[in-house]
Order: sequence, then C-alpha cells, then structure tokens
Amino acid sequence: MLNIVKITDYMSEDLVSLDLKAKNKDEALKELSDLIGKSDRIKVKESIYKALLEREVLGSTGIGKGVAIPHAKTDAAQGLTIAFGVSREGIDFKSLDKEKVKIFFVFASPFKDSQVYLKVLARISRLIRDEKFREKLLSCGNSKEILDCINKEEAL
Repeated sequence: MLNIVKITDYMSEDLVSLDLKAKNKDEALKELSDLIGKSDRIKVKESIYKALLEREVLGSTGIGKGVAIPHAKTDAAQGLTIAFGVSREGIDFKSLDKEKVKIFFVFASPFKDSQVYLKVLARISRLIRDEKFREKLLSCGNSKEILDCINKEEAL
C-alpha cells in the first residue's frame, strides 16, 4: 500500500488564521511564526521566525498567483507542522510575478524529516496551481472549512 502524505495530517484548526493583520513581508513572517508556534510540536517558538527569515534570504517563498509557502527546517520543530493564513488585503512578498500574496501555507520541520517535508511542499505546490482551489480557500469562512477544503482537494 502506498504511504500517502496528507497535508491536513500536519495541520489543525488552531493553526489557521483567516484574517492576517500584517502589512508587509516581515510582519507576515512574524505573524505566521506566532501562528505556527501555537502547536505543541514547536518547542522553541522564537526560532521559527528566525528560521523563516533565513530561508527568505535564499529567495522569496512567494511562488506566484497570490500564494506564498514560507518554510524552514529547524530543530525547534519536533515534527512537521503546517499553519495556514489568509491576508484579505494581500501582502507584497517579493513574489516572482509581483502579485500580492493572500494565501499562506507556512511550515516548519525538523532536519530529520526531509522526505516528508519535500513531499508536502510538492503536494501543496501542485494543489495551489488550480485557480478554483485558490478561490475555494479564499471563500472559506472558518478553520474547519479550510481543513475540509484541503481534504476534499487531496482526495481528488
């Protein structure tokens, strides 16, 4: 039997924010690191922000079409953890297409979980290419709807 990696296996309703307040990239990374820091799998919450900043130095994780996937490998994470955020206004995230980012998948992973980390990154990247899926995410009204929406999309 195939060992299928599901995005929602690493998420929970308390790690979803549908109203990010950040006005710029730095504020967004701080707010997202605070959000993912709510997880009990994150042991050193302050390290997440630093790790996300360090990853952004390599190049923006704003991948285009209004989506960013800030991610970092850090031993502050005891297991792969994913948070999700929406900025209603959109944030200049220095994306390749110059579009403001509204949808954020942020994740942290310990160094030892490279296989799962890469599978999840690839899976999210594939799903968010679909404009209808992005629109569905933006129309969700609460955390449960976000998780249900991702679950349904993964089942297709």
